[in-house]
Amino acid sequence: MITLEKSIKSIKDILTSEDILVFEFASDKGKKFAVIYADGLIDKQLLGELVIKPLRHVDLEADKEEVKAALASPELKDGKKIADAVKEISGGNAVLLIDGEKDFFVAGVKSPPSRAVAEPPTQVAVHGPREGFVEDIKINLGLIRKRIKSDKLQVKTVFTGKQSDTAVSIVYIDGICPKGLPEKVEKEIVSGKIDIIPDSSYVAQFLAKRPRSLFKRCGSAEKPDIFCAKVCEGRVGIVVDGSPMCLTVPYMLMEDFQSVEDYYVNSYRATTLRILRVLSVLVGIMLPALYISAQLFKIQLIPFQLLLKISSSVAGLALSPSVEMFLTLFVLEVLNEASIRMPKYVGLALSVVGALVLGDTAVKAGIISTPAIIIIALSAICLYTVPNSVETTTTLRWLYLIIAGSIGPFGVVLFTSYLISYIVSEQTYGVPLAAPFAPIVKSDMYDSFVKANLYTLRERPDVFKPKNKVRLKDNEN
Repeated sequence: MITLEKSIKSIKDILTSEDILVFEFASDKGKKFAVIYADGLIDKQLLGELVIKPLRHVDLEADKEEVKAALASPELKDGKKIADAVKEISGGNAVLLIDGEKDFFVAGVKSPPSRAVAEPPTQVAVHGPREGFVEDIKINLGLIRKRIKSDKLQVKTVFTGKQSDTAVSIVYIDGICPKGLPEKVEKEIVSGKIDIIPDSSYVAQFLAKRPRSLFKRCGSAEKPDIFCAKVCEGRVGIVVDGSPMCLTVPYMLMEDFQSVEDYYVNSYRATTLRILRVLSVLVGIMLPALYISAQLFKIQLIPFQLLLKISSSVAGLALSPSVEMFLTLFVLEVLNEASIRMPKYVGLALSVVGALVLGDTAVKAGIISTPAIIIIALSAICLYTVPNSVETTTTLRWLYLIIAGSIGPFGVVLFTSYLISYIVSEQTYGVPLAAPFAPIVKSDMYDSFVKANLYTLRERPDVFKPKNKVRLKDNEN
């Protein structure tokens, strides 16, 4: 016969930490029980109401089934192995041990620390819902279920991370999602043998077929409405416990140019803003490089009146145009990094005062010219019109600047040709990165640079090859 003390010892021999607590109690008739849990991860009041209190009236000779019938917890499952008990306790559940029984019960009274649902800091919207994902996977799945009430919505949870054992939920709609895609995503997730998964960005690297690529391989969403809309198009969503950023695959480059509000404003406004974002990114990446190329190699590319203004500004500078631009961009990146790492209000003051003082002093000292500051500032503002691509576009700006300062316009054209050929040849889970432009998918062009009205978008994106293509039906159908 297995005693309660022996069962407790077998678990405490493995979970030796001081925050693993054991609460022993007995019923009015003398039946002994013990609850083992991790302090700070459970709701103690819920544990008392659903587990401990109902067992006060259990008979001394009650068996396992009678104990189970007395429990009021809606999340209750049986357990047999010590390893399973250890895993459940570490995951935030409570394990109920019964005197004289080898088996145990797992009560779902998990209540880890989490913040309230609020508007996400990066995907801010004037129109549309304000809710954003948080770090708790159950809350995030609840926000998704709140919007997709279909019986076809499927959620499969796997665990990855040798030490963290992080829960990762794969979300898709059966009958719309292409066959075999969820299985491929699951295989990539569980194949990553790493100690800890603290954020969805780790999972994104496992999902990337070419992790060293400069371009992303997964879409991202901080808002449930965006996530659900992508899932309804035939994508697979990935929700990672501990991360407010959810992922979607397959991914297209055009996704980052689609804003939160594009589907809540009229189509003309959305189209104008999308074109503006594309032009802004092109200007942000290439303007510093084109300025350097024109100054060093093809000065005739600059209009004459503008050339006179630039000449008067750069006269007497000790630095070459390329070194000047590199120094200005370096100072901008340092200010940006410092303003992010500093406390909120100090960082704001640092970025504003630092930019004004350093910029004005550098111009007066003849180290940096006024056009260089204007170009770098305009470039930085343009890149942040598409915040989801800032990491990629910032790197591309440095590469273009290096090539322009070394080779000139020929190098810029050559690198652009290579970049285009690279993008059009890339795929993510069978979907071209440059779709719907390379290859051209006419039916999907109405939701690319041009945002058509709702009644035009009657079918789901053909590039994802969804099982059910119909998105909008007429009333009579």
